[in-house]
Amino acid sequence: MTDKIKPLRVLLSEGSSTSAREAITILGLSGHVVEVCDPSPWCLGRYSRFVRKFHHCPGLRNDPAGYLAFVEELLAARHFDVLLPIHEQGFLFARVLERLRRHTGLALPSFESYRTAHSKAGFSRLLIELGLPQPATSIVASESELRAATRFPAVIKISVSTASRGIWFVRGESDLESAVTDLKANGAFAGGVLVQEFVAGTTEKAQSVFCRGQVIGFHAYRQIVPGLGGGEAIKQSVSRPNIRGMLAAIGDKLSWHGALSIDYLMPDNDTQPLLIDCNPRLVEPMSAYFAGVDLVGLLLELSIDAAPAALPESREGVRTHLAMQALLGCASHGGTRRDLMRECGRLLTGGGPYAASREELTPVRSDWLSAVPLALTAGLLLAAPRSALALARSGFGAHLLDLNSIRRIERAEFS
Repeated sequence: MTDKIKPLRVLLSEGSSTSAREAITILGLSGHVVEVCDPSPWCLGRYSRFVRKFHHCPGLRNDPAGYLAFVEELLAARHFDVLLPIHEQGFLFARVLERLRRHTGLALPSFESYRTAHSKAGFSRLLIELGLPQPATSIVASESELRAATRFPAVIKISVSTASRGIWFVRGESDLESAVTDLKANGAFAGGVLVQEFVAGTTEKAQSVFCRGQVIGFHAYRQIVPGLGGGEAIKQSVSRPNIRGMLAAIGDKLSWHGALSIDYLMPDNDTQPLLIDCNPRLVEPMSAYFAGVDLVGLLLELSIDAAPAALPESREGVRTHLAMQALLGCASHGGTRRDLMRECGRLLTGGGPYAASREELTPVRSDWLSAVPLALTAGLLLAAPRSALALARSGFGAHLLDLNSIRRIERAEFS
C-alpha cells in the first residue's frame, strides 16, 4: 500500500458503475471524505455508509455541457481536494483539463492521448505503431467493407463502447446480419468499426497508474468465473511482467498521467498474450487493493501533485469475487431458482469456488448499506431468473458516453 496521506475531500464523477462502488470502499476505509454526483438517485454508490453527500446531476450521455457546468459549480461552491474521474467522465474532463485544475486536484493526460486510448480504433492503430500484439484486425467504415473483412468466427466492435456493449461474436451469416442491422441503426460506421479474428483463450486484465509517462503502480488478474456482460464473477491476481512492459510502452508513447487499464487474452495455444481493449481509468480496483496495491490512493497522490514513489508488485494468487455478478452470471447462463439458491448459499458460507475469496463489490461486513442492492438483485432474480439481462442493461445509464455525446465534446466550440 501507499503511505497514508492526510484525509482528503474527494468528489467522485459518478456512482453507478462497479468501479465507482469499489473506489468508494477504498476511499472510505482510508479515511477520506467521499461525495458522489450521478444522474441516478438510485445508483449503486449511494448505498454506502462511506458516502458523505450525494449530488443529483445531469446525465453525461444526454447533456455533457450541463453535466460539466454542474461539476464546475459544485467545485466552486464546495472545497474538494480531488476530482476523481472513475469512468468515462475523464473524456470530458480531459477536454477542459486546465480549467478544472484551477479548482481541484485532477490526474489526467492530454485530451489527444485520452481520446486515443478511449477509442478502440485509435488503440488498435497505436498497437500497430508500437508493434504490440493484438488479434488480426481490420478497421472498416462501411457495410461493404465489413462484409469483405469478416471471416467466421470473428468479433465485431464499435469504436466506442463500455462493459462489453457494442460487441458482437459472429459465428455465421445470421450473426453477421444481426450485427449489421444494429450497426446501421446506431450510425456506428461513422466512428469506425473493428473486425477482429476470434481467438480462444482466457481473459485477463491489468490496471496501472502512470506519473508523466512512467508506470508507478501495476496489478493484473485472471478471470476465473465469468459474470454477465464481459465482467468477472471470480478473479485471481497474477504476475505478468511482460504485460507491465507492454503497458509501460503504451503509457510512454502517450505521455500518460493517471490511471490506465487494458484487457488481454492468454490464448489456449500458449502463444503470446494479445491486447484486446483499453480503458483510460481504473477498473474495479478492489482486486489490487486486496493484493496489496492501493491504486486509488496512488491516484489521489498524483492528483494533489505529491509525486509518489513507485509501488512494489501486487501479490499473486489473491482470489476475489463480486456476489452480484455471480448471481447475474448464474441466471444469464440458464440457472434455475434452485441453482440461484445454491449459489446464494455458497456465497454466504464461502463454499465451493468462493473458499478463501473476498467480496469486492458489496462488502457487507464493513459497509452494511451495500447489502441493499445485493439483496434486491438476489430477490429479483429468484422471482424471475430470466430478468438477468434486463437488470444488467439497467446499469447502462446516463452516466456513460455514446457516439453523439463524444462528437459534441470533440467540437472546437465545446471548450
